[in-house]
Amino acid sequence: MERFLEAPLVVFRFWDIYVTETVVISWAIMGFLLVTGYVVTRGLQLRPRGLQTALEMFVEGFKSLISLTMGPNRLGFLSYMGALTLYILLANLTGLLGVRPPTADLNITMGLALLTFLMSQYYGARAHGIGGYIKTFGEPFVLMFPMNIVGELARPLSLGMRLFGNILGGSIIMAMIYDTFPAIIPIPFHVYFDVFVGALQTFIFLMLTMVFVRLAAE
Repeated sequence: MERFLEAPLVVFRFWDIYVTETVVISWAIMGFLLVTGYVVTRGLQLRPRGLQTALEMFVEGFKSLISLTMGPNRLGFLSYMGALTLYILLANLTGLLGVRPPTADLNITMGLALLTFLMSQYYGARAHGIGGYIKTFGEPFVLMFPMNIVGELARPLSLGMRLFGNILGGSIIMAMIYDTFPAIIPIPFHVYFDVFVGALQTFIFLMLTMVFVRLAAE
């Protein structure tokens, strides 16, 4: 359990750069996604079968979700939202392999939250113009400007901390269970903390990302 309360382990050092287990596992996830994407998209057929069927169902489901949440004119976010979802979901599920999930590292979750924040600011400024977007923080009246700024800055903090806290908490609880009952494999707890909570937190992060971008761009 102690290793979850400490900084991620350093796997190797490259010059003055320390590469931690978080980075290595993230590389493995990205490599898996790249290879899987290449294999699944080879030899696409007009009549889908097997993996192509699953891929098309995933894409169509995401199109519907983005259309309902962000609007039918924002389907261009499909690639980013899909990649974000797959990465977070697989990162959360790595707890099943007995390793520390990358999303139990605050650097990862805050990095993802920062991407959401920057994206929302960019599309907000793009939709209203820089001056017009700044004026939106003075709504409904100008005295709300400081509060709206604080609220906007709090979004990435709450987004990153929520994902980090839930995944780290689940990892600590699983470690405590293994320390207490080392002779058993607590499958029901894995199903809840790694699979259910991991999938739920992925969905929450995705939905909040889409909502924040949509609100900024409106």
